[in-house]
Amino acid sequence: MDSQFIPYNKAPDIIKSPAFWFIFKANKMLVKEVGHEVMVPIMIRPEEMHIKPIRIHYLGRFQERDCFAAEMSESQSVSKDLAFQSLWQLYDYLDDDIFNIAIRAKQITNWDRTSIFCSRCGSRTKDKDRLRAKECPDCGLVIFPRISPAIIVLVEKEGKILLAKAVRFKEDIYSILAGFVEPGETLEEAVEREVREEVGIEIKNIRYFGSQPWPFPDSLMIGFLAKYKSGRIKIDKEEIVDARWFSPENLPNIPGNISIARRMIDWFLSQHKKG
Repeated sequence: MDSQFIPYNKAPDIIKSPAFWFIFKANKMLVKEVGHEVMVPIMIRPEEMHIKPIRIHYLGRFQERDCFAAEMSESQSVSKDLAFQSLWQLYDYLDDDIFNIAIRAKQITNWDRTSIFCSRCGSRTKDKDRLRAKECPDCGLVIFPRISPAIIVLVEKEGKILLAKAVRFKEDIYSILAGFVEPGETLEEAVEREVREEVGIEIKNIRYFGSQPWPFPDSLMIGFLAKYKSGRIKIDKEEIVDARWFSPENLPNIPGNISIARRMIDWFLSQHKKG
């Protein structure tokens, strides 16, 4: 069986076999609870579970099944074996491939919900043929799904890692630095600026690590590695509560496995294993 997800915009004319349905109410996704397991519902149509979607989007195919994203109204109820959970809650319970499709589904449904009307003239938009886009029938504005690029950077100095506790963190968690890319900025410039603004140091040897879609609500996190160059830590108190250099043996609480931040920190630790 082919396990690779293949994205498509146009659904088949007739759906004859059960498909994966990624259904959202507000920002939570519908899952079926079977014992201690949760799974994405598989069915031909949501009406089989007495669900009437407001809007539907075709995503593509995975494991020889079609995949759909849908949104339902907050007033609708579901049966007892179904529940709505946030993607944060579902990360440790869903297969990685399914979770990545759920990220795609959430970003598309969020974009669809916030692009019903044209931002230029206020007319109601229509889906554009053969493209994942909306078009205004009056002024011609084309609206693609919004993706907000953000950088995240792991800075290293003499075998230690720079970790900071952000004001926005509700828990006592330290992570690597991150921030949104500004208009007219290269990714490397954004990395240098964010580090300089948040902790007051200069960095060098910036190199790409990897990326991760981040549907909270529509980011693409682009990870970089860098080396310390100069300066002393001086935190921006509006953004950062604390920032320090930590050795691999003395790390504070760090982010969970859902984030690219954790993947980058784990990579750092693997590079500094003793023995």
